[in-house]
Amino acid sequence: MIPINALGRHVAPLQAELAAIAAEVVASGHYVLGPGVRAFEQAFAGWCGVAEAVGVANGTDALELALKAVGVGPGDRVALAPNAAMYGSSATLACAAEPLFVDVDVDAEGLMTLDTLRAAVEREGLPKAVIVTHLYGRLAAIEPIVAWAAAEGVAVVEDCAQAHGARRGGRRAGAFGDAAAFSFYPTKNLGALGDGGAVLTACPERAARLRQLRQYGWSAKYTNALPGGRNSRLDELQARFLLAMLPRLDGWNARRRAIARRYVEGIRHPQLRLPVLDDGEAHVAHLFVLRSARREALAAHLHAAGVQTDVHYPLPDHRQPCFGGRYDALLLPGAEREAREVLSLPCFPELADAEVEAVIAACNAFPEA
Repeated sequence: MIPINALGRHVAPLQAELAAIAAEVVASGHYVLGPGVRAFEQAFAGWCGVAEAVGVANGTDALELALKAVGVGPGDRVALAPNAAMYGSSATLACAAEPLFVDVDVDAEGLMTLDTLRAAVEREGLPKAVIVTHLYGRLAAIEPIVAWAAAEGVAVVEDCAQAHGARRGGRRAGAFGDAAAFSFYPTKNLGALGDGGAVLTACPERAARLRQLRQYGWSAKYTNALPGGRNSRLDELQARFLLAMLPRLDGWNARRRAIARRYVEGIRHPQLRLPVLDDGEAHVAHLFVLRSARREALAAHLHAAGVQTDVHYPLPDHRQPCFGGRYDALLLPGAEREAREVLSLPCFPELADAEVEAVIAACNAFPEA
């Protein structure tokens, strides 16, 4: 099978370097919040063009702590798109806040837009904060959302878990909102060899608050001064791995974009809707997601042709069973259509050209209904 991802291929050229780093960390005696974490935080903040980065344990914690850092608390509402696998919703619920589900625009590649956000606000009122997800590696049209939010007194948290390095107008993902959450799960464009995450912010006071929140809310050791804290720390080993990988990220993103462009150029099938890639570096091709009204048949056809696929994501948040039917009456046609039609093709930096061509051929051979 041509795999949807192949982490072994990704790590293989780095094995000797990463093994040497691991040996250094083991010998150092610094394993949690050590000098490697500080060095990575500084390097990643600089790379993203933001003043402060705070390493945390994973991307979902990053979202939760970012929300708390911008003032979200019990009973507040957080506007978010429902087509990103409950990550933003889980973070919202962890703050004892309530999700305000915002439909997505299928013509904007399944992203929240200012229009869909305003429609949700007209329906339910202003939220305390909005999570803007840069889905599949594409930078959302966040500038008008940020301008609207500033005028309305609404905080903006960027979910950049799939968009490391996406850039528009000289600014990278994470440099637009009040805070930004990143995941370093191994499959991400910048991935650790385990879990990891970070929150970025331009505000030193907010960064200080985040550093308290990631370590129990301490103001001093064993003094819990800030409510809502947790144990969520990026460990030294993963920070050192990420620091070594960061200089390679632009090259990895360029390869992902090249694969995505080849798919768009080569796949010619009337029943497959391809993403639009005319916005340069604003898309880092974390995933290559096409749409088909016959998704299940397409996935079966590709599997038979030796191509692995996946669905990101099959069930929108407002239809998740954890809500016990609370949102049964809520209709979000854009998100629900995305859940029915999206299908991800293999797209990772080490995918061979011959494999790319085989995926294209298999898509074009899909029998029409």
